[in-house]
Amino acid sequence: MFDIKWIRSNPDLFDNSLARRGVEPMANALLALDDERKKTVQQLNEWQEKRNASSKQIGQAKAQGDEEKAQALLAEVADLKAKVQAGEEQEREQTAELNQILAGVPNLLLDDVPDGEDEDANVERHKVGEPKRFNFEPKEHYELGEALGHMDFETAAKIAGSRFVVLKSDIARLERALGQYMLDLHTREHGFTEVVAPLLVRPEALFGTGQLPKFAEDAFQTTDDRWLIPTSEVSLTNLVRESMLSKEELPLRFTSLTPCFRSEAGSAGRDTRGMLRQHQFYKVEMVAVTTPDTSLDEHERMLGCAEAVMKGLEIPYRVMRLCAGDMGATMQRTYDIEAWLPGQNTYREISSVSVAGDYQARRMQARYRDEDGKPQYVHTLNGSGVATGRALIAVMENYQQEDGSIAVPTVLQPYMGGQTVISAD
Repeated sequence: MFDIKWIRSNPDLFDNSLARRGVEPMANALLALDDERKKTVQQLNEWQEKRNASSKQIGQAKAQGDEEKAQALLAEVADLKAKVQAGEEQEREQTAELNQILAGVPNLLLDDVPDGEDEDANVERHKVGEPKRFNFEPKEHYELGEALGHMDFETAAKIAGSRFVVLKSDIARLERALGQYMLDLHTREHGFTEVVAPLLVRPEALFGTGQLPKFAEDAFQTTDDRWLIPTSEVSLTNLVRESMLSKEELPLRFTSLTPCFRSEAGSAGRDTRGMLRQHQFYKVEMVAVTTPDTSLDEHERMLGCAEAVMKGLEIPYRVMRLCAGDMGATMQRTYDIEAWLPGQNTYREISSVSVAGDYQARRMQARYRDEDGKPQYVHTLNGSGVATGRALIAVMENYQQEDGSIAVPTVLQPYMGGQTVISAD
């Protein structure tokens, strides 16, 4: 969460960043709440000092045989005790109210984030590869998958409802191959440590990465107050929660291939066909934990790691700088990688790579000791490296052949036992 002392020192900077996200100014209201809390604390201190002084006088009055004064002081101390107890409860309520509001405040944006309200204001950073020209009308992934008999949405709906899919045979194998390729790339060439972490987490973990309390409707909660991870960013980032690291340990880089679970609460009517927007999907995640002075360089490095996946698969893509209005609330800056999908004749997001600064670290109490031995908050970053389901879509559409078969990208062939083409069974 934000440090209220920082907001007090930088109210205009705080409000200006919120305004870029379309959020009303909050500094004055937050500072007013903090002022009320401070008044309560000051009053508590005065009562406690007076109670302590009166308590000492009780013994003196009794020693002097002044029972009347002693009884009056006893009554005064009892009254002060009741006031202190009520004041402490009031201070707890004021602190809880302030912290609850602070917990929902979005992160401050970096200066180079483009202004804008929605995805239409995102700015292209660069583009790699030219879309392939087909001598036939390219199909969408679900048309290809269903024709091959390897992609079944109807059966999935019978089992689990809408926004699920059953993958079979070589298409299931292809998605598994994508995940293994990505993990090997990130661990062998990019210096990430592979992690297998919990898929069910406590609410404190989701609070740490910022999904709670504001975005609870986007996640799935169990009956025992655990949550299915919407992304393994949650598990990987929380590996350093409530810890004090040494500067020499940083950076830490983690990667994981997991299923992810999202309710897609705000996506009614969007991408209802196919695998683009599912309640359950697989993704390779990258997380980095750094010192404050290296986090922006790490952001560029992590983007390069995600791009390396796309280059290896030889899929055309572009990198977008997200504008203020299209960014996630917990991030300072985000790059999206969008893959070219010939079946849709457009680019679609396949990876987001973001830097959070110390926003998540404060919520998790994740710190390190600097060269002077002073505790400082770490910086955290995360990125898709990449979403395997969407990568599967991109491979199927870009590598489709006129007879409906799918050519297997060269880098995936070793993971497919040398198989070069996916055809109908």
